[in-house]
Amino acid sequence: MVQTIKNRSQVPLDSRDLETCQRVFDRLSADYGVARDSDEAERMASIVIELYRQGVRDPDHLQSMVEAARGIFEASERPPTAQGI
Repeated sequence: MVQTIKNRSQVPLDSRDLETCQRVFDRLSADYGVARDSDEAERMASIVIELYRQGVRDPDHLQSMVEAARGIFEASERPPTAQGI
């Protein structure tokens, strides 16, 4: 008998998984003033889902990891005074 081993990232997310990801995304969006229809929102959502699929299930840990990952995008969001202009 051949057994198929599925990677966790291949398993569909259920409604509880999506609720957790949505709460983290909403909290991050509110904390950083990210518009839902922005490119940054899409990047954040992708990071949330990817980290969740990799096994980061605790919402606080997930948020802190997304905050660390999104640091590479913060330079484009800073107001002109923060960039020394």
